[in-house]
Amino acid sequence: MARLLLSTVAAAVAAAAAAAFAPQGPCDIYAADKAPCVAAHSLVRALYGAFDGPLYQVNRTSDGALLDVGVLAAGGFADAAAQDAFCGPNACVVQRIYDQSPNANHLDVAPGGGHVPRGDQPVNATRHAIQISGHKVYGAFFEGGQGYRIDATKGVATGNDPETLLMVTSGTHWNSGCCFDYGNAETNNNDDGKATMECVYYGNSTSTGRGAGSGPWVMADLEQGLWAGAERVNPGNTPVLFPFVTAMVKGGSNGFALKAGDATQAGGLMTKYDGPRPTNYQPMKKQGAIILGIGGDNSDLSVGVFYEGLITAGVYVTPSCLHASACLVAVLFAWGWLT
Repeated sequence: MARLLLSTVAAAVAAAAAAAFAPQGPCDIYAADKAPCVAAHSLVRALYGAFDGPLYQVNRTSDGALLDVGVLAAGGFADAAAQDAFCGPNACVVQRIYDQSPNANHLDVAPGGGHVPRGDQPVNATRHAIQISGHKVYGAFFEGGQGYRIDATKGVATGNDPETLLMVTSGTHWNSGCCFDYGNAETNNNDDGKATMECVYYGNSTSTGRGAGSGPWVMADLEQGLWAGAERVNPGNTPVLFPFVTAMVKGGSNGFALKAGDATQAGGLMTKYDGPRPTNYQPMKKQGAIILGIGGDNSDLSVGVFYEGLITAGVYVTPSCLHASACLVAVLFAWGWLT
């Protein structure tokens, strides 16, 4: 009996030690901060330390066969070798980007909308290969006319509820087309007026708002306006031109913040704006759909690259990371590139 008790205690201690040193993903950090991920999408890695499911699905266009691309190990990088073996010399497209959160907010190829009635095209699954910490992975390379969407979601903010929207993208592939967005949009695929969207945008569109210089900028797409701040021009929102860009919108109940940084470096994000929303955008009227690479009404002229993104419930930040967001960024974006 004593030996059994001792072995039970030892097993419990070993389990506790393993848990203490288990890898943490960004969604684990947000959950501990009482702002859990309600959606978590990535083609490159798990966003939870324990996640071992599929990241995305590829379609081999020659015969329509499908493959779910998972991770090499729980909490790890994408199994690009499995994709390569499946696709070979054949054309493959990304059919679905799985939500790693419990909400199953998976992104499928977007249907038509009020601005572009035809449905969008999927991205080429093999167009953009990169290396992260010695691992080959793929990003979603948007070339115009491509987009993903889910209208019936679970857990995503509606009305004036707060949320955080975060995307890792490329600082070398962008344009001024509308709109390379990731985030919260209309559930009917139409333009429903100001304040019915809240997405993080990256590009150099000047159709409504802009930052300093010629861009590109991290801005918020709030519908009928891309905003670099509360005014049409925000000189404090300077261009963001890192090869790999962290782009964030923190949508509070009474205002919003725009943050950006170098996705290959641990440390704080730069605040590009933090203050009230533009006139006629408060309170928000969010509807809770999720879009990627397009505007809320299926405007699909933008180009860009999507590596990963997440949406949380709330905008909390742990006290030790209040100013620099250092503990989040260290885990979330220090990928150990290069090329």
